Amino acid sequence: MPMLLIKGSYRVKGSQPDGDSIHFTPDDPAQWELVGGAHPVKRNAAGTAQLRLDAIDALETHYARTGPRQHQPLPFAHASAEELLDWLGFSGIQRSSNEAVAASIPDAVPGFVLTRGADLHGRCVALAGRGSPPGAGGTGIHVDVPLLETTANHHLLAAGLAYPTYYRNLFADLRTALTAAVHGARAAEPAKGLWPSDVTTTGAKIFGLSSLTEDVVILPKLFRRLVDYLHLGDPSLSGFPAFLAQAQDRFFILSTGHSTTGLDAVVEVTNGQTVRMTHPAEDLVFDEE
Repeated sequence: MPMLLIKGSYRVKGSQPDGDSIHFTPDDPAQWELVGGAHPVKRNAAGTAQLRLDAIDALETHYARTGPRQHQPLPFAHASAEELLDWLGFSGIQRSSNEAVAASIPDAVPGFVLTRGADLHGRCVALAGRGSPPGAGGTGIHVDVPLLETTANHHLLAAGLAYPTYYRNLFADLRTALTAAVHGARAAEPAKGLWPSDVTTTGAKIFGLSSLTEDVVILPKLFRRLVDYLHLGDPSLSGFPAFLAQAQDRFFILSTGHSTTGLDAVVEVTNGQTVRMTHPAEDLVFDEE
């Protein structure tokens, strides 16, 4: 898969990195202009931009799209964030009460990103690498499975600390390798990371926001939709399928070969309070927003 390689460094002080998002500053900030796609990468005067790690979704530590900040069960949300920072080479992380990093050792660590574009919010969608890059910054490079396996994206899935969440821009061979990492983490004895607690497809009993923030471990995309729905003020989930239909998420179901609009096609609500997805996350490939 052809991708743009950008060499630079990761910095976390003053930001709120989680398990799938972190700040990155290129050695040459002008290379952000080389990133393709419909959306430009948003960055500050120093060239620092926020990355969204491609193909993975870690539990939320601070979601606030439609109301007050909410989080998923923090032990797993924090575990993925800590693993990402440790893997990149940070230590001594100190955070304030709002999840912002107050101190890190060192201030920055070298690394590189592999990207094909930015999302609607201007975040660079990337595979995140550490240390020396496999080529010159600002050039195109072929990303194969062995290179993918050196990235934080693959590492977090293999550790069971993030869910797979695929978009159409990811080539099938890389997606297959990531799914193999997910299956390995889930099938391990004991299962790794969040998988022993995951109830995405078995059913999550939701009795209000506290169920989402303190109890159930589910796919973050489903969590975000549930939070948005509950912020409208109806504790009953009887209207949740219609709400999902209105959101019009577009995705492809790999196992059936069908393109679909609306997560209501793969989400069931029973007894008014139990929600489950009828397909695992790795079976869905979403259109980029």
